[in-house]
Amino acid sequence: MLRYRRGRYLWWAVALCVLAAILYSTTTGLERRNGGTWQGYVLGTVAALLIVWLSSLGIRKRRYSSSLGSVQGWASAHIYLGTALLVVATLHCAFNFGWNVHTLAYLLMVAVIVSGFCGLYVYINSPGIIVDNRSGGSRATLFAELFELDTQARDLAGRCDPTAALAVKSSIERTVIGGGVFRQLFGADNSWLMVSDAGAGAAGAAGAAGAAGAAGAKIVANADQQAAIDYISQRLPRAEKRAESAVLQSLVTLLCRRQMILRRIRRDIRLNGWLRLWLYVHVPLSIALLAALIVHILVTFIYW
Repeated sequence: MLRYRRGRYLWWAVALCVLAAILYSTTTGLERRNGGTWQGYVLGTVAALLIVWLSSLGIRKRRYSSSLGSVQGWASAHIYLGTALLVVATLHCAFNFGWNVHTLAYLLMVAVIVSGFCGLYVYINSPGIIVDNRSGGSRATLFAELFELDTQARDLAGRCDPTAALAVKSSIERTVIGGGVFRQLFGADNSWLMVSDAGAGAAGAAGAAGAAGAAGAKIVANADQQAAIDYISQRLPRAEKRAESAVLQSLVTLLCRRQMILRRIRRDIRLNGWLRLWLYVHVPLSIALLAALIVHILVTFIYW
């Protein structure tokens, strides 16, 4: 978008800013620079038309049969002309601000532009990171691999002693993915697992969370699945038979792989959450800006 047609709209934006500055400088004599001069009206008209046109990008993106330029071209113009709008609107009001609806419209415009910059940063950086995180696959592929690992882990846990089996199976059942907005955006993990009191010492470092439903067992925090991995790992030196040791070793390896897949899933959710979040800010602010612009224009022509 930024390099579309060798930065065509960058030069358009630069030319617009230069013309706006020249027009602004033509105010001479004793006349105080403000939005009520003929220069101010011209700059205000240009700014208003820009705002309306910039708001139409969402409509253009959904008109798949439209022949009015490519969406990529519209997006490139949206970025550069939206940035130039900040210069044009500032010169329109001639740096005169106050506690009124006119300044409110200006502040909303600035908020829309800043949120647009944030969205641009996210859209430029996140897609590549998402593809790398998925290793060229999809989120469904990650969940399919997680399901396969869960099946294998349950099978291996069934060949261990009851305390180890309880820890592994409960860690799978009590794994939390996603959740509320905060957990999605920051990848917070509220997973737990159940351990018997006989082996709670190893996992107790994760922090006890209260009594569990099963007698003689307790629930401990299992953020990032580390408590489950530590619990099974610390049973390895105490394995009485070579076969049991081999099963525990395979289980640790599998749990570590499961930990990595869960990290990638949570990261995918987090990146997609940030990718969408800015729209929930940018679009409502844009609608509020259009409303404030209408009020600004009506107040100007009615009272001025």
